[in-house]
Amino acid sequence: MCHAGSAGAVAMSENRSSTLSNRLSAALDAVPALPGCYLFRDAAGNVIYVGKAVNLRSRVRSYFQKGASHPPRTAQMVRSAADVEWMVTDNEVEALILESTLIKKHRPYFNVRLKDDKSYPYVCVTINDPYPRVFFTRRHRLTRDGNLYFGPFTNARAVRDTLRTARRIFGIQSCRPRFTGQERLRPCLYYHLNQCMGPCTGEVDRGEYLRAIRQVCKLFEGRHDEVIRQLSAQMEEAAENLHFERAAALRDRIRAISQLAERQKVFSVEGTDQDVIGVARDGGDVVAHVFFIRAGRLIGQENFTLEADPAEPDASLVEQFLKQYYEGAATIPAEVLIPVQPGDAEAIRNYLTERRGRSVRLTAPIRGEKRKLVEMVTRNAELELKQRVLRGVSDRARAEQACMELAEALGLETPPVRIECFDISNLQGGYVVGSMAVFEDGLPARKEYRHFRVRTVEGQDDFASMREVISRRLANAREGSGRFGELPDLMLIDGGRGQLNAALEAVRESGIEGLSVASLAKKEEEIFLPGSPEPVRLERHSAALRLVQHVRDEAHRFAVTYHRKLRGKGSLASLLDGVPGIGPARRARLVREFGSVEEMRKLTIDDLARAPGMNRTVAAALYERLHSGEDGEGAHAA
Repeated sequence: MCHAGSAGAVAMSENRSSTLSNRLSAALDAVPALPGCYLFRDAAGNVIYVGKAVNLRSRVRSYFQKGASHPPRTAQMVRSAADVEWMVTDNEVEALILESTLIKKHRPYFNVRLKDDKSYPYVCVTINDPYPRVFFTRRHRLTRDGNLYFGPFTNARAVRDTLRTARRIFGIQSCRPRFTGQERLRPCLYYHLNQCMGPCTGEVDRGEYLRAIRQVCKLFEGRHDEVIRQLSAQMEEAAENLHFERAAALRDRIRAISQLAERQKVFSVEGTDQDVIGVARDGGDVVAHVFFIRAGRLIGQENFTLEADPAEPDASLVEQFLKQYYEGAATIPAEVLIPVQPGDAEAIRNYLTERRGRSVRLTAPIRGEKRKLVEMVTRNAELELKQRVLRGVSDRARAEQACMELAEALGLETPPVRIECFDISNLQGGYVVGSMAVFEDGLPARKEYRHFRVRTVEGQDDFASMREVISRRLANAREGSGRFGELPDLMLIDGGRGQLNAALEAVRESGIEGLSVASLAKKEEEIFLPGSPEPVRLERHSAALRLVQHVRDEAHRFAVTYHRKLRGKGSLASLLDGVPGIGPARRARLVREFGSVEEMRKLTIDDLARAPGMNRTVAAALYERLHSGEDGEGAHAA
């Protein structure tokens, strides 16, 4: 992107080129001939590529050999590299693990990387508790907290339904507290409905409870047939001993599990655990599709988007996907079927084996049923990619048209690639916050959005608040703070001429020149420009107007969401101050647990009593305060 002052920056860069070259040359001479990871940085210090090698010295120096032939993307990376760092490891597997961690941390531009940042559903089993709990979560910690995790699953609703069914069938607890078996508490309604064994009563046999937990774990592993066989044997034994009520209960469990199993298609008569991976690509657009097969049954599927160089070999794509996906997967099956063997197959296989704790087969079948399975998953990947390409072409075309129209209407030299929009939200001067929404190439870049908590302005002063937010954003740009170092092609202010003037004052104080700044007034959808007495009015149904409205609405939504979050926590904290039995420590726990008055109002006294650090007496006092109307809630944020 071009901004005023960029020519000077280019000249400065040219003056420093020999220094950077010397620094890089010195770094290359010092690289050790050991296994590990290397990081290339550009002139601004940003990590642009992360790699691993058995011999760091040989691998890193190979990029800069005279006459070396590189794919276009790699050649561009080499030209951009100004410095190199390295981290030595004991072996290649450790280097592979470290490489995956560094890619996730720095998200380098030139690496193949997963674009999906969704938080997938997991099921957690607290196996170290005397009476383990089983619950839905999106924040897994793998083996670091000692718990057992199943997932990632692809359908949150299906996971919750299965979890409810499992609790009903096996009677495992659904409440938060951790029971030791020594408690003698009054059981809840689930106990009286025979949907919970009631470890809170202290009368549950721990061995029987743990057997139920093991059977629940087998359900989430897809081993329905094994659970049914065990329950059938117990049912027959109960019937032979004339324990007809227990036999009937076991019969009902078997029916429920059989119905659960019928929803899943049998894919393998071998009854094995497999992940089957297919990859489809169209230039730099890549989709990886995964089938999750457990005990021969397809229990789920998911697709992932990767960013890659069009010249990247398929083997390299598969390798990068395996490393990045399984770095965060809670379970790894006995066999992973892939379309092609990765270049570093042995290291990947050792890595998966180490993560699983048992041997993992990494297979690229060339014939037979397994090959047909990989081809079927690949077809799913191709269909998904085709849909994404069609959607993306349509979205990009509309966005490009809108940017061109906007540039023409505002008199910009080129269509704006990066647009930043700023908004202020407050409630009678309280909890004043600002937001920055970012659009790149006419589409939302939500990872770039930022919040600002206004610090220096007292009372309700939108102009001063806007001036502070813009000043802080530009200060970060001067310091080169992460992506804040990239200036926008168009800075859009939510508001009228007053907000525009406040922003312009902050820009002048920053010393940054060449920024295009405008404001959008909501009432008439008028755009105010510096030095122009008359506002710009875009055509009512134009693509340019839809674009600026979308940017403005995103900034407003983002600001209001943050404002309500702060306001909810503040209102809750002030309400808790007046409740008998709630001191600073208990208040902090409740604010972390529930976040707002609205959430707590939905709870019963029993629910409140089960919260961390609470008891029934304090819960009853809090419940009375919550429903007394003395909560201090005011109007919604503007």
